[in-house]
Amino acid sequence: MTKILVVEDEAIIRTALRKLLERNKYEVSEAPSVREATGKFQLSDFELIISDLRLPGAPGTDLIKLAGEIPVLIMTSYASLRSAVDSMRMGAVDYIAKPFDHDEMVTAVKRVIGKSSAAKREQTPNTDGSKVTGMIGSSDVMKKLYSRIAKVAPTDATVLIHGETGTGKELVARSLHEQSRRHKELMISVNCAAIPETLIESELFGHEKGAFTGAASTREGLVAAADGGTLFLDEIGELPLEAQARLLRVLQEGEVRPLGSVESRKVDVRLVAATHRDLRQLAQEGKFREDLYFRIHVIQLEIPPLRERGRDILLLAEALLTRYSHQFNKPILKLSPEAIQAITTYTWPGNVRELENAMQRAVILCEDEREISHELLAIDLDLVRLDEEDDNPYFNAGSSLARSRPTHQDPPEDLSLEDYFQRFVLEHQDTMSETELAKKLGVSRKCLWERRQRFGIPRRKAGAK
Repeated sequence: MTKILVVEDEAIIRTALRKLLERNKYEVSEAPSVREATGKFQLSDFELIISDLRLPGAPGTDLIKLAGEIPVLIMTSYASLRSAVDSMRMGAVDYIAKPFDHDEMVTAVKRVIGKSSAAKREQTPNTDGSKVTGMIGSSDVMKKLYSRIAKVAPTDATVLIHGETGTGKELVARSLHEQSRRHKELMISVNCAAIPETLIESELFGHEKGAFTGAASTREGLVAAADGGTLFLDEIGELPLEAQARLLRVLQEGEVRPLGSVESRKVDVRLVAATHRDLRQLAQEGKFREDLYFRIHVIQLEIPPLRERGRDILLLAEALLTRYSHQFNKPILKLSPEAIQAITTYTWPGNVRELENAMQRAVILCEDEREISHELLAIDLDLVRLDEEDDNPYFNAGSSLARSRPTHQDPPEDLSLEDYFQRFVLEHQDTMSETELAKKLGVSRKCLWERRQRFGIPRRKAGAK
């Protein structure tokens, strides 16, 4: 039987809806609030969640973030403001106005479940990241990355992985190696930024006895050690120019010559490089060899920052929560609605690595046996500053737009989504923080900022009059 979760604070409506759905052969569970729903049930166990919009504590829209790929049908008694409801849906598959007609509800449920089942049947294999070791996520940007990895991995093409610090560049490199014909051979990983400049050449290319002071014996380099396999050079932008010249010879001639040696040896290595820097810009500045740049820039894989991965943030957070709960011998903890809000509105400048640290810290310090509070995450949302604010004229608190505020009026029946958003923000921005505004509108802080910019609504800075 199809399992449905009903979240409704009014017991009469909740019971009536449960009986209606059970008559139509659905298995129904119920809860009066988001907190109880997440505390009593595993949301991934259900095929559909039906939730009232207005609930005690957290709004029903919070379930959209918590449910991941599970469809959420929103109920609302505010039928006259359907455009306002649309702005708060945040990805809900549909909504239905209360009081609802029984046939209308059953039809909506069948339609949503039918669409969800069809989408699962049509889902292409290997797009969920199952073949990318250690990577979690099903957002569109990650599916594109998985697809490119699957196409590039079987070849011997040189790959340049670009992404911010902490996004998981080595995981991508590992996946490229494991899906290649070289997977039975070694993958040698080298962090070019972690080896002193005076030692990097001997580490990579090896040296003969007596090649330099301290070279007491002959030593094979890491390039030769990777023969037949994959050489992963992380932070290749930090490689000294002399070492870059030697690496170029390895790529062009397929041979390596240790320091102090007059003979070269053939090597068969696939190079995968990674950087968070703009190598083209470095090449123009003379800090990176242009010929090496074009040699390694055969295929470029761009890893999206965590803030652009949508619901993946929650999937990652929950997976990390489970991992660290096991690691530290604690019961499986859950995120409180407030913690969910904090995680999804923070910009995560340190990306996945920062999220890992936050979740590990929260699990270690948590004294509650059920859930993680937002305080344990140590994320101060009011201190998060969007870099664009400083240079954006929309955020000039002294502008006429910043000073203008309409009088409070009941919105008209035909209010558009854009009009509703602008009216709501202008009427409440002096009394609410950005986090509170975003929560009331059912959007993330990033989305709120983007809409402010698009509609030309400035953000009032602290202390502005």
